[in-house]
Amino acid sequence: METGPSTPGGPAVVFGLQRLSFAYQGLLEIPYDTILQQQDTLEVLDLSYNLLDDLTTLWINKNKISNLPIIVEEICCKFPNIKILSMMNNEAAPSYFNGGSLTQYMDYRQYVISQIPSLEVLDDTEVQEKEREVARKTYRMQRIREGSRRRKELHR
Repeated sequence: METGPSTPGGPAVVFGLQRLSFAYQGLLEIPYDTILQQQDTLEVLDLSYNLLDDLTTLWINKNKISNLPIIVEEICCKFPNIKILSMMNNEAAPSYFNGGSLTQYMDYRQYVISQIPSLEVLDDTEVQEKEREVARKTYRMQRIREGSRRRKELHR
């Protein structure tokens, strides 16, 4: 692990970290400069319990994100005012550029739009009202089917 120069009034920056926590720091914005210094080795970034409710733009491109429902749920909980989200080049965000089909891309898009009502732009493409309506209907129906399936299993 390498150490960089200390910042005025702050500790020296340590390079080569695998885990970096900013939890419980009262942050109003994400400390991008510090995070980017660790980008080659960083595996875990914790921004829990901060004051990021006003965050409206989140870019998490090319991060090996593979579980779409979990990441979307986290985004909804931690960033309730999100308007612009970019998750390009992640396994959870299939597209032509990473081996996904058009059907997979459209399904991904509809799912994210249905779960994050405040979203205006997803992966550099504006969310259209017609697209939002289709997404709502598609995933509302899926939730209804899953709910009735669970009820049937309970009555067996």
